[in-house]
Amino acid sequence: MLSFRKALTAAAFVLTILYLLSHNTHHVSSNSHIPSPNLGTDGKEESGTAAAAPPPPATQDESQSNKGHVPSTPVSTSSSAKAPAGGLKQPAQQRPIMDTANLPLIDQLAYQFPYDGESKFPAYIWQTWKYTPASGEFSEDLRPAEASWSEKHPGFVHEVITDQVAVHLMRHLYASMPDVLEAYNSLPLPILKADFFRYLILLARGGIYTDIDTWALQSALDWIPPNVPRNAVGLVIGIEADPDRPDWHEWYSRRIQFCQWTIEAKPGHPVLREIVANITQETLKRKKAGTLKVTDDNVVEFTGPAIWTDIIFDFFNSDKYFDMTASNGNITWRDFTGMTAAKKVGDVVVLPITSFSPGVKQMGAEEDDHPMAFVKHEFGGTWKPEYLRHIGEEQQEEEEEEKKREEERKKRQEEKRKRLEERKKKQEAEEQKNKEVEATKIEENQVEKEVEEEKTERKVKATTKPVGTSRVQ
Repeated sequence: MLSFRKALTAAAFVLTILYLLSHNTHHVSSNSHIPSPNLGTDGKEESGTAAAAPPPPATQDESQSNKGHVPSTPVSTSSSAKAPAGGLKQPAQQRPIMDTANLPLIDQLAYQFPYDGESKFPAYIWQTWKYTPASGEFSEDLRPAEASWSEKHPGFVHEVITDQVAVHLMRHLYASMPDVLEAYNSLPLPILKADFFRYLILLARGGIYTDIDTWALQSALDWIPPNVPRNAVGLVIGIEADPDRPDWHEWYSRRIQFCQWTIEAKPGHPVLREIVANITQETLKRKKAGTLKVTDDNVVEFTGPAIWTDIIFDFFNSDKYFDMTASNGNITWRDFTGMTAAKKVGDVVVLPITSFSPGVKQMGAEEDDHPMAFVKHEFGGTWKPEYLRHIGEEQQEEEEEEKKREEERKKRQEEKRKRLEERKKKQEAEEQKNKEVEATKIEENQVEKEVEEEKTERKVKATTKPVGTSRVQ
């Protein structure tokens, strides 16, 4: 049995311990309320507005962790691509909360959407259209293609964003960047906004953007070759056009043109940052000068695959992102023409033309069932004129038109031949008929002549006395 004094001492000791533990816990808890940058699920700093969004879905690796990786063509490791020495520079450390209003736009974007190249690709699929699949006005022709993305990517968040929703989403993600919002709202054509949206959503949230008229042939988990670590890749792009012909400039904007109907990216990637800054600044400059009138012919250069291609090549050759001291020279279209396997430049995987453009029957593209065929584009005509945007379609349309003209020409020739034959037959029949009529007339005339001769002979006989011997002697 404990004495009263010992019991009192033990109780005091226990209370002291409890007090110390409670005080330490309160100290830690109070520190957690110190203002700090909002963090995403990957622990990286995000914008204050973006952090209010619902938590992102599982990453691609998590959402399809039980799916095997189908081997694909390995990345080219030859020195022909002249990848910048040293690889991609490491991102800067997190910065404390600060007022970014006076920073250059490119730095504002970097602060609001920091890039973590070692993170996983978010399991998002973004598409845009006039209506959602739940709407009765959603085209039945588009449903199979739209559904293919969910079928090939179970566990992904698949969103079809309408124009109205896109406006509100941009306000939410870019609320702290009024210049970007002003540029987005000022673009005069729907296709310009559609182009800009894909870059904006991938910069802020990452994942896959793909046009509504595309089919998923294989899962995005198969796009990156198995011998390339996914934490070493931040952007996956494909070749749209590789026109090895002297008149290529009559058909395409660039000798090698990267497609932007399907893009996979991690949020904050520098290429997305650069193109968003470029479009924003160019839009506001034209708006201020009163020249923000973009025709269909200028879309490709302003927001489409031409400027997208230029930004990517600028990135490949930028000492801002790469250590260029040991570089063998600039990376150009020659490093990608004719390629049949994936190539990795820095943290960008470039896929051959077959991957996102199978079945176009030109420029070396294979068919839809090829192992490197990942996405099929139907060129559905979601904006006009389509010939300005899609791979080979202008040439295909020209060839189809020429084929139609040739068929029409042959058809007209055949019809002319038939008419001539019918006319000839008719003429021959007419001539035969005329001959028969003429022969009949000749025969009738001959008969009439013979009748007349017979009548004349009878008359002569009738008027002539017979000569005989007299009976009188």
